[in-house]
Amino acid sequence: MAKITTSTLLKMKQQGEKITTITAYDASFAKLFDQAGIHAILIGDSLGMVLQGQEDTLPVTIEDMAYHTKSVRRGVEKTLIISDMPFMSYATTEQAYENATKLMQAGANIVKMEGGRWLTNTIKGLVERGIPVCGHLGLTPQSVNVFGGFKVQGRQEQQALDMIEQAKELEQAGIQLLVLECVPAILGKAITKAVSIPTIGIGAGKDTDGQILVMHDALGISCSYMPKFSRNFLKDTGDIKKAIALYIDEVSRGNFPADEHIFK
Repeated sequence: MAKITTSTLLKMKQQGEKITTITAYDASFAKLFDQAGIHAILIGDSLGMVLQGQEDTLPVTIEDMAYHTKSVRRGVEKTLIISDMPFMSYATTEQAYENATKLMQAGANIVKMEGGRWLTNTIKGLVERGIPVCGHLGLTPQSVNVFGGFKVQGRQEQQALDMIEQAKELEQAGIQLLVLECVPAILGKAITKAVSIPTIGIGAGKDTDGQILVMHDALGISCSYMPKFSRNFLKDTGDIKKAIALYIDEVSRGNFPADEHIFK
């Protein structure tokens, strides 16, 4: 398999092929996922919860992200690497330029930022300067205190329509991928149809162009709880490599997520 780029993922969307993505935070798991054929790895600020034992992602720093990005990069040969911009690391365009540079120099292929239209100028500036951007709409964990907890977003009609418009605006600003988290399946489908870039869902239904899971959830080893949208693939197989192979296969066949993993 050749190196996977954002162009690879765009072609997969156009051909109706499903994209499989998973988080990783070290070289060993990154290598395992790379060899299994995962299309993209996200170094998520979820590391604050699953590695550091924090209650949310807010304490994660750009130094944490750069460290784990470097670690993952050493284990990857072909898989696309996405790296999260952590809480308040892109509050201004100048901050975004400086911190995105750190992640790209650490080995990321594309950086991910949470938020809607307020980010458009920042995204344009980053893309103009050679830094690809992945967007993130729906439940954006860095805004957990604004939302009043980890809650499904876009259930109200006006909120859903606004999210579709914001997805279009982010695409026009230059994002090349879009993560959709914890939105009703019907909204995940609508946004996927409304944009030409690939959408990656986590709790966003089965009609997004791809799926992403936190590796600790996919392997049933999260220290807190198992989200509704996740599935323990290790329980089904008893072997980590087989679990990842099953995850890839179930996504590609359209069997995951199933009805029990979907928000209505």
